[in-house]
Amino acid sequence: MTPSSPPFAKVLIANRGEIACRIIRTCRRLGVRTVAVFSDADEGSLHTLMADDAVLIGGARAAESYLNIAAIIDAARKTGCEAIHPGYGFLSENANFAEACDAAGICFIGPSAATIRSMSYKGAARQIAESCGVPLLPGYDGDEQDEAFLANEAERIGWPIIIKAVAGGGGKGMRRVDAPAQFPRNLAAARREAQSAFGNDQVLLEKFLVEPRHIEVQILADSHGKVVSLFERDCSIQRKHQKVIEESPAPGMPEDMRAEMISAAVRLAAQVGYEGVGTVEFVADVSAGLRVDRFYFLEMNTRLQVEHPVTEMITGLDLVEWQLRVAAGEAIPFDREGITRTGHALEVRLCAEDPSKMFLPSPGELTRFDLGSEVCGLRIETGLRQGDKVTPYYDSLLAKLVVHAASRDEAIRTLGDRLQIIQVEGLKSNRLLLQRICAHPDFTAGGVSTTFIERNAEVLLAPEASAPAAT
Repeated sequence: MTPSSPPFAKVLIANRGEIACRIIRTCRRLGVRTVAVFSDADEGSLHTLMADDAVLIGGARAAESYLNIAAIIDAARKTGCEAIHPGYGFLSENANFAEACDAAGICFIGPSAATIRSMSYKGAARQIAESCGVPLLPGYDGDEQDEAFLANEAERIGWPIIIKAVAGGGGKGMRRVDAPAQFPRNLAAARREAQSAFGNDQVLLEKFLVEPRHIEVQILADSHGKVVSLFERDCSIQRKHQKVIEESPAPGMPEDMRAEMISAAVRLAAQVGYEGVGTVEFVADVSAGLRVDRFYFLEMNTRLQVEHPVTEMITGLDLVEWQLRVAAGEAIPFDREGITRTGHALEVRLCAEDPSKMFLPSPGELTRFDLGSEVCGLRIETGLRQGDKVTPYYDSLLAKLVVHAASRDEAIRTLGDRLQIIQVEGLKSNRLLLQRICAHPDFTAGGVSTTFIERNAEVLLAPEASAPAAT
């Protein structure tokens, strides 16, 4: 299934931490040389030591380094790189960066700048989805941004609604509103946060589902017109609109719903001429259970996802390899029917944060960091070692633990056992929260939703040794 020749001779990785290490491992296996970039805060970090070469690109703040397009392009030129892999986060969905790579004669490993732009603005993405028959939540995605007009649109949609930054992501610029009196202050807050995070304060409105599931479809597409789906992932266990646990297959999902959701994702990717790895995200109204007529388009992520190892575990494919090969112009040599999905996979994000204090980030030195060794069916993704410092400048992710087993029950047991023995000292982490989720009867029964942590906060978020037992 996999060609043998390297797609590129040398690739620069415009990222850091575990995803940079992850990309380096695939490049090394394929015989592709790698160049890491790093900030002042990351000198001597694991990804710089794993790469064949490493280049300092600026100060600790992301704006001075990992978001510095000119410095990254210059590093790629000076080290003779043919291509740049953006990883996820930072510049991975930045159309200007993709254009800068093209202008420099360097291959951007991802979709075109035009595709990124078309899907990065949520209003435009909704309109494209609607044009190819992908179901949408009731909402407003137009250019009129007057407060009184938006308030009237919210009334038309029906409370509760959610305000979203059109250029947003990662939960920024989002506010739930349950009643008209709450609308003005939440609109103002969403606009401020959107302007600060994305330089654009425009918003859209959507109907808010009180008890939804968050399910996404992994897409792989080449430059020859082929779009292949690689099944779905359920990402419903979240905190503050950010994912905590991801799994595949989605628990309890009917086959007709799975088929229609996958078909909708493929249609959308084909509509925008997608190339590379991408994810089409949906939200499902589960008030009456998972039903084929109750799922709606949420957004498309034009990059590799944090949770991509879940798909890799159930399919046996290396998504980073196929990003490289598609970017090099290779055709995908298989169809969806040729891909076998095996067993069940779960991923948890181990983060430096204090769940009992509203998930406050917890920078500091990892005086003890022992995740155990990888074994068959258990994969560890990290960019840190014992003694490393977790700085306040970047994401709080410490590691991802990914488990693959014959059944969901077995995968949960294996994951719970590993979470019980790993050691993280010197800073706060969410290890205990992850362990409690895996042990919770509602989770083991497949009762997942985006409100799961909030609904079970008394049990899940209590300080160590003081949580009541789950019932």
